[in-house]
Amino acid sequence: MKKKTLRDHLSLILLFLPAILFGILLLLYRTHLKLRFSTHFPYASWQFYAIALFGTIATAGGVLDWRYHRNPLNMKIPKKERAAEALALGTGGIPMFLLMWFAMLSAHPANFLLPIIIVLIYTVVEISYDEFVFHIKRCGRQENRYHRMLVFGNGLAWICWFHFIYCA
Repeated sequence: MKKKTLRDHLSLILLFLPAILFGILLLLYRTHLKLRFSTHFPYASWQFYAIALFGTIATAGGVLDWRYHRNPLNMKIPKKERAAEALALGTGGIPMFLLMWFAMLSAHPANFLLPIIIVLIYTVVEISYDEFVFHIKRCGRQENRYHRMLVFGNGLAWICWFHFIYCA
């Protein structure tokens, strides 16, 4: 049996990073007025509960997909596909997370709107490339279900976060 390395688990670690970082930052900035936390129920805006729900669905889909590909009976992910996924996360997901966080705490979130939309378009293109080039023909129902949980869960969590920043 092949020895497991950090690289084998890197995608799993990166999958949990946004949720962990979001939770830590919320704890660190819990007194920031823009977050509108309360000492009374419901304690936070509904968007934060929706982000937690959809983020959990996305993370569960990502973990299930990760485990699916670790089963020797299932198809292994080609290097080009791993590179496309890393590109979407590294050049789309991480900048998006940072832009959204800074916009949420900013006195002028509109200053972040154009960069957020540009990164959003880029990230959607990267995710679409991964789905339509690598997944559309070879994935079965089970793997597609995991991908949908991951993509739509993250998308709905992002929409709730965007709503909190720009509409609430």
